[in-house]
Amino acid sequence: MIRYATENDFDTLVSLDHHISPTELKNAIESQKIIVAEDSCGLAGWLRYSLFWGNMPFMDMLYILDEKRGQGLGGNLVEYWESEMKRMGYEVVLTSTLSSEWAQFFYRKHGYVDCGSLILPGEPLEIILRKSL
Repeated sequence: MIRYATENDFDTLVSLDHHISPTELKNAIESQKIIVAEDSCGLAGWLRYSLFWGNMPFMDMLYILDEKRGQGLGGNLVEYWESEMKRMGYEVVLTSTLSSEWAQFFYRKHGYVDCGSLILPGEPLEIILRKSL
């Protein structure tokens, strides 16, 4: 099942998502900026997003638990998010990934195209990708 995260998901998400502060995680849950996938065993993964420049959906995090990978959950979460963004009136969505990560191929497979990059000290190239909805 795919759904928006609720307060009941906070403890699990805060223990797994170390890329966001607990305060910001709570804000993201309250503002419906986190979508979770769950199965009979519980949380299987999540997608967290924000608004780039305050008006363009940007997927900040897509994460599937190791033991749940390869089952199509990532693609299902992305499709759900994209349909929600389209329903809300957005025409374009963005995401990024390090050039050293496999995720770039996943996003391209799902229709995302390279549209820029970012270089941070000591990090591989960050690839920015976009998709028209």
